[in-house]
Amino acid sequence: MRLEPYLFFNGRCDEAIEFYKRAAGAEVQMVMRYKQCPDPSAKFAPEMMDKVMHASLRVGGSVLMLSDGHCDRKANFAGFSLSLSVSSDAEADRVFAALSEGGKVGMPLSKTFFSSRFGMLTDRFGVGWMVLVQA
Repeated sequence: MRLEPYLFFNGRCDEAIEFYKRAAGAEVQMVMRYKQCPDPSAKFAPEMMDKVMHASLRVGGSVLMLSDGHCDRKANFAGFSLSLSVSSDAEADRVFAALSEGGKVGMPLSKTFFSSRFGMLTDRFGVGWMVLVQA
């Protein structure tokens, strides 16, 4: 059993994919656009055809799934954060800086009783992140 987050970006999924590739080293496993839907009975508005129906990214040993959803409301990522564990202080510094670009730092990276580096941020899409060095 695995728990894999599925995030809906309501029209900004392509931008998010490129951002997470650069910021977190995400590797694209697959991207399916609405126009590639294998169900011939599925009908979508013309403006949706090039939007992302489903995407899957590998971030380290985890999978992050994404979609543009229906593009009918603002993305809302309240009530949770993604926790990203890295192996070194240098990697924490790099990833934290990259993810916080265009976003907001909630707690700067610092030494804590449980990690040599821990910090919290909200990225440019409104997704909450906690970055820490594994003990």
